[in-house]
Amino acid sequence: QVQLVESGGGLVQPGGSLRLSCVASGIIFRIYDMGWFRRAPGKERELVAHITGGGSTDYLDSVKGRFTISRNNANNTLYLEMNSLKPEDTAVYYCRAMATSAFVYWGQGTQVTVSS
Repeated sequence: QVQLVESGGGLVQPGGSLRLSCVASGIIFRIYDMGWFRRAPGKERELVAHITGGGSTDYLDSVKGRFTISRNNANNTLYLEMNSLKPEDTAVYYCRAMATSAFVYWGQGTQVTVSS
């Protein structure tokens, strides 16, 4: 059974930092492309950051220079380091694993709230 379990969300003041983690089980983690998505209230889900199995990364323009995606294939974990957080970063953050269109898995999400 495939499981993706996110953690690390919470309430932080503007300008603060958080580190999200996503632990995967039931998949050969190193061959999966991994992504962090978010959905803010009243908005559509958007891709925040993406990392291939080979380590290539891509980011949403609004988070470039502030967020860093990384992975540790030895412990099947995906990370999202978030710095200089803004209120508009408030959302539920989800991790996604994808090998092909037939093999796509999602975590349950973790809430990030940026507010003073």
